[in-house]
Amino acid sequence: MDLPEGPPLPPPPSPALAFCYRHPTEPTRVRCTRCGRPICTACMIPAPVGHQCPECVEQARREFAAGPGRRIAVRRLAATRVLLAAIVAVFVLELATGGSSSLGGSDRSLLRLGALQPFLIADGQFYRLFTAVFLHAGLFHILFNAWALWIFGTMVERDYGTPRFVAIFLLTGLLASATSYAFGPPTTIGVGASGAIFGIFGAFVAYNYRRRHLALAAANLRWAGTLLLLNLVLAFSIPGIDWRAHLGGLLSGLAAGAVAEGWGPRRRRVLVTGLGFAALAGVLVALVAWRTAELRALPEFDQAVRFFRALGG
Repeated sequence: MDLPEGPPLPPPPSPALAFCYRHPTEPTRVRCTRCGRPICTACMIPAPVGHQCPECVEQARREFAAGPGRRIAVRRLAATRVLLAAIVAVFVLELATGGSSSLGGSDRSLLRLGALQPFLIADGQFYRLFTAVFLHAGLFHILFNAWALWIFGTMVERDYGTPRFVAIFLLTGLLASATSYAFGPPTTIGVGASGAIFGIFGAFVAYNYRRRHLALAAANLRWAGTLLLLNLVLAFSIPGIDWRAHLGGLLSGLAAGAVAEGWGPRRRRVLVTGLGFAALAGVLVALVAWRTAELRALPEFDQAVRFFRALGG
């Protein structure tokens, strides 16, 4: 039986007009199917699906020329795995040098190994902003952070490349520690890679937001929004979670992810990335300098430093 004819379907909406990232004066509606950037007819290279830009094609050629053996070796030496191994090794050291019955380091052992303590940092022990990233307060703490680092670290390292991934992890980890140092209680003892992992998560969001017109990136953003909402609930409902470090890591990760790829031609993108990372480092220095001056001006500063030095043994 013939179906009755209805009104004709409207044509599908045409892609938004953009300008080629390699030729800024050339309008186009075509995007590279690999990186999502707009490309003009001079830059389009046919691919199995759609078109790719010259840079993505060149990268694919280099990966193919490297051969499967080399690619496997690179994966085995991925920075994500190295960071995971470092975190686990430090946790074993915690347990060996004074772990508590709850399978975590005691305050004394954590301070001795480099936990974040504002009065001690203000006294000149600035290395604690870095070492605290690799320490954890218990088994559940390290298991959750290791899982999150494995999931998001693998994706961010794949998307940005190992050098930029390592720079994002270290810079956002330091900024997370600096945020906790600057705005947290001065008597706190803080540890954990959570701030750096929130930084990696922020870079993941920034990468996919830049490609939000692609179906996979849009799905990743929805997933990230759900995870962020869940973490906000946990941060304000479970005592002891340093939400300041989480927030500092997330915001710095969004910023680092936004500048990590740069904009415009390759030479300009490298400059934008360098300047962006330098600006974040400047924020780090400014936060630490401001909080250090504030704590040193407290009348109880010397007494507090002596107490925490004695507690750390």
